[in-house]
Amino acid sequence: MTTPLLLLVESNTTGTGRQFAARARDLGVVPVLLSADPARYPYAAEDGLRTVVVDTADDDALWAAVTGLAAAAPVAGVLSSSEYYVATAAGLAARLGLPGPSADAVRACRDKAAQRRALAGAGVPVPRFSVAGDVAEAIAAAQWVGGPVVVKPVQGSGSLGVRLCRDRYEVADHAKGLLAATVNERGLRTPGVILVEQYLTGREFSVEVFGEEAVVTVAKHVGAPPVFVETGHDVPAVLPAAQAAALADTAVRAVEALGLGWGAAHVELRLDGDVARVIEVNPRLAGGMIPELVRRARGIDLVGCQVRAALGEPVDLTGTPDAAGAASIRFLTAGAESVLADVAAAEAAARAVPGVVDTALYRPAGTTVVPAEDFRGRVGHVIAAGTAPGESAEAAETALTLGLATALTPATAGVPVREAVPV
Repeated sequence: MTTPLLLLVESNTTGTGRQFAARARDLGVVPVLLSADPARYPYAAEDGLRTVVVDTADDDALWAAVTGLAAAAPVAGVLSSSEYYVATAAGLAARLGLPGPSADAVRACRDKAAQRRALAGAGVPVPRFSVAGDVAEAIAAAQWVGGPVVVKPVQGSGSLGVRLCRDRYEVADHAKGLLAATVNERGLRTPGVILVEQYLTGREFSVEVFGEEAVVTVAKHVGAPPVFVETGHDVPAVLPAAQAAALADTAVRAVEALGLGWGAAHVELRLDGDVARVIEVNPRLAGGMIPELVRRARGIDLVGCQVRAALGEPVDLTGTPDAAGAASIRFLTAGAESVLADVAAAEAAARAVPGVVDTALYRPAGTTVVPAEDFRGRVGHVIAAGTAPGESAEAAETALTLGLATALTPATAGVPVREAVPV
């Protein structure tokens, strides 16, 4: 009997992409990566992942490739671990009669302007916002919203293009740059409008939702304005009961209001007093290694759950009793232009901290790194586990400060600046 296939439409470059393929193999299914450029994902060659080269932005070409594969072996599921292709994967799954979210709901969700309108219309708390198609509209929107505003693309991920603007001149400058782009970092066409929204200063969290169930609330750490680079996460978040309930309830309401409710959703929120306001809903698994934190802290394999859901298999979100209880990640970023040196020694020092379970520097010694503008500027990470969030957080922060950060030395002339990590 021919082994069934799980089709993976493109991938993210770090984190869960590799894990999706591994979980498929564990379930006795052959993962197949459909990509315009498989070389973008080094793990594909390293793991011997079967790949098909196809223009994934061309619906007809993609469908021809899928039907060709289906003629030779049964297709059991279609997924994508990439923000940019979740709607494409959902559409293919629907055409094949396979499990998946509503493609229309995913497409609408990926447009942050449409998403905000839907949430506001359903009574889900969101920041004040407006949509702008030119610089003048962006300035007017900022004046209407009032105070410092966040200006960002209506599509995207990883904080790309997200910036705090404190006056009309900063709004105009950033809006002009965003609106001038005709394609995004993946080469896909941009909508030509941007979002101008109220800047909320309360603590930031995410709620990981599966189906219509809030699985866990994650405490998020972000870098200094004007950019919003995520520098760490703690699982689970420690909160008063009322705030924890507000975050979880609001996240589930948001998922329902957007017509999702299948598989994973990553809901980002900020507390505004005791009100949980939705910053955005992502119709996919979280990035930033959050699924790995959830697995270590709670014993819930969200990647495996997503693969099982795509294959029509039952999903268990109860976790395991032998899980650590808490897990934290901290990302290394450079405060100024620096050179990575003594990488091996820095990683060894980080691993020596009790509680640390994983550590990595993403570039070799001798690489010049610069302050992060988005997730691509992160230089490395440490993950720690413990019985309580405070324990895991302290271990991760110690390993970052006394371990990985020792690899950063002041930059010297003549060393090339590193290339950005592909999205």
